[in-house]
Amino acid sequence: MTTIKSAWPEVLDRLNTDLSAVRQGGGKKAVERQHAKNRLTARERVAALIDPGSSFDELMTFAGWDMYPEAGGCPSGGVVTGIGQVAGRPWMIIANDATVKAGAFFPITAKKVIRAQTIAFENRVPIIYLVDSAGVYLPMQDEIFPDQDDFGRVFYLNARMSAAGIPQMSAIMGNCVAGGAYLPVMCDTLIMTEGSGLYLAGPALVRAAIGQVVDSEELGGAQMHAEIAGTVDYREPDDAAALTRLRRLAELYAQAQPALFARKRIEATDSAALDLTTLVSSDGSATYDVRELIRGLVDGAENGSSFQEFKQGYGETIVCGFARLGGYPVGLVANQRTVIKKRLKSGGVPGLNTRIEVGGVIYGDSADKAARFVLDANQAGIPLIFLSDVTGFMVGRDSEQEGIIRRGAKLVNAISNSVVPRLTVITGGSFGAGHYAMNGKAFGPRFIFAWPSARYAVMSGNAAAKTLLDIQLAALKRAGHEPDDEELKRLYDEVKAKYDTELDPRYAAARLWVDEIIEPHATRERLIRALDACAQNPQQDELKLGVFQV
Repeated sequence: MTTIKSAWPEVLDRLNTDLSAVRQGGGKKAVERQHAKNRLTARERVAALIDPGSSFDELMTFAGWDMYPEAGGCPSGGVVTGIGQVAGRPWMIIANDATVKAGAFFPITAKKVIRAQTIAFENRVPIIYLVDSAGVYLPMQDEIFPDQDDFGRVFYLNARMSAAGIPQMSAIMGNCVAGGAYLPVMCDTLIMTEGSGLYLAGPALVRAAIGQVVDSEELGGAQMHAEIAGTVDYREPDDAAALTRLRRLAELYAQAQPALFARKRIEATDSAALDLTTLVSSDGSATYDVRELIRGLVDGAENGSSFQEFKQGYGETIVCGFARLGGYPVGLVANQRTVIKKRLKSGGVPGLNTRIEVGGVIYGDSADKAARFVLDANQAGIPLIFLSDVTGFMVGRDSEQEGIIRRGAKLVNAISNSVVPRLTVITGGSFGAGHYAMNGKAFGPRFIFAWPSARYAVMSGNAAAKTLLDIQLAALKRAGHEPDDEELKRLYDEVKAKYDTELDPRYAAARLWVDEIIEPHATRERLIRALDACAQNPQQDELKLGVFQV
């Protein structure tokens, strides 16, 4: 294996600096205001709730990154979400961050909560809501309130999960007003702390609407809801007591049988001790053998890798095979990044029996192989992990005549209708239709992670900048303006800078196109804990493919 020098240290330093900034929430003064009310911050609450010594796998940390500048920003979308162990079991935790605009819901806040609920729903992971929110951020109500996947979807999923028997507990630890009041009340269990408020309309709005003068405690305080309205199940004096109550209740919940694939779990063995940053460059400039990346993730360091490669000599720009990860059986589908010398069938150009295939590109035979492998994994009931570093599908006369569209459609069909858990890690480029073929966000992966080296767009930066510039030039010429060389360079630089910003994984994470940006060295453990979450769902649908291209 060739060791490469890269900018990884700087890339990882920047990631950790940005994460640290995001986790400051609304800033030092906002944290001090929260503490002055004898309340913990959202992340302090989460840390006190999960099992001592366990990790909290935060999800969508970069939600809202560089968004809503006119409102002062919305760090982490104003809500903390992730999976943590509570009483020895994975729970999805959703905690409003009251240091960010009093926990108000921005458009991205609603989308983040909905994505967290969707992950919990698909994997049958129980949920704990830590509620401390002023409700909808009114200046943006038209972007938050009305649509199918806006604020109301939170309560819809709340009810659907309850009907599906997925445990949900909530603790009101501050404000809980307007439409947001429905969420905790629709849970199995409702806890409320002294000094918190639960009402459809606060005192000021009640006075304005009906002229009634009433204080917060009488209108919707913990004592009123516990003793008069009967809304609250448990009334607690403060955050610490509420969190202790949640932990004690969580210990009592029954747990279903694990997923079928999890019943075949064995004791895990270590992976090969590889530094993945010496294998994959941070800027995608170096080729690498993805089998080495797989070896660094899967079990089997002592007795050789557990990886069993499928059709090794065929369709070589995608590598497929079965392995164990954390003791779980898994199937892997990974883009090969080496340059491949492919043997051609006889009868072609006289004297030509090989051709060069570019790593990261999906050719017809690799699409065929991957589609077949996805079906094999479904037949065996084994989860699929996609390692995505893809430029796209091969184009050109030969590729079209070989049926690349038909063969690519077969792969997309197989992934779309797959019924086993699917997880994706974007390690480098994720461009165009190749993103779809590697289990992209639109295809409903249970989890989708990205390395800081990920680049996420319809095409690579230089190609896109040139295309967009050509479009701008055509428009200028139609308007009778012929730009000189200096203006051409300025236009190109502007287009390239904008596109490069959109390629950055933070841009994707801000909009929830990925569930989390993770460091390469953390990939194995994050995938194992993601599989732990997937293992909570014992149900597997019947595989149906519909019309399948051959």
